Amino acid sequence: MMPEGVRLRPASNADGEAVRSLIGDVLREFGLVCDTCGIDADLLDLERAYHQGGGRFDVLETCAPAIVGTVGLVPIREGVCELRKMYLRPAWRGRGLGRRLLVHAIQQARELGFRRMELETAAVLTDAIRLYESFGFVPISSGHMASRCDLAYALDLQPPGDG
Repeated sequence: MMPEGVRLRPASNADGEAVRSLIGDVLREFGLVCDTCGIDADLLDLERAYHQGGGRFDVLETCAPAIVGTVGLVPIREGVCELRKMYLRPAWRGRGLGRRLLVHAIQQARELGFRRMELETAAVLTDAIRLYESFGFVPISSGHMASRCDLAYALDLQPPGDG
């Protein structure tokens, strides 16, 4: 359940500019670069990259309306999705919204039939790493690490009650 005044909804290409702005701002905050010619090219067509590809991309929106958070899932191989682009604007951190975005992503991944979730991240994103680890994500080796990422994690997704 989201707090009053914010809601999670599927993103559309109409949200693209606001999404790219949010992600670019957050990455710059940590000394990282948004690369829409490379790893972030998926942000140029959210509908094709996520929704039409069997995944999803959701935005956390205030009643203003303003997009203050993002989270995406994309299939990477049979039964496995990648958690991508989970970011929150600084003013919205520390309210449990990152945890809620991650719970939402895990629930959506299960509903879409994925059995495993993987992610790549940068070591400078220490709060995010603590959150992932608190949910049971474990470090893995990744043969295709994105240029700004130096860590990879995975979580086996068991349906509730199966483990």
